Amino acid sequence: MKTVLLILIALVAIEHVYILYIEMFLWTKPKGMKTFGLKSKEFAEETKTLAANQGLYNGFLAAGLFWSLYTGDLSVSLFFIICVCVAALYGAYSTKNNRILVVQGTPAFIALIALLVDRFFM
Repeated sequence: MKTVLLILIALVAIEHVYILYIEMFLWTKPKGMKTFGLKSKEFAEETKTLAANQGLYNGFLAAGLFWSLYTGDLSVSLFFIICVCVAALYGAYSTKNNRILVVQGTPAFIALIALLVDRFFM
């Protein structure tokens, strides 16, 4: 179970590095605009600073998860996974885009369940 748990946590961390990359470096490019459903280049340009800020926060989530893997502290993993779950829920609610919940939330909720099972039933 521990190996699966660590892989799930790593996958969530890697996903957030990828989100950081898209938000910080590809926001105004076709890949970034398509990923986030941006309708115009002008809007992408106007919001690129905001997107880069979001990307940085996603990077902090990834850093926390990688740190938890490095230290082996599953309490830190639990904290950061809960942060990702809350971010996915709020992102889906605030943007009215359930895709966020699926893409960002599903891996995090699976990891959260695995962490809770490991913590309380193993």
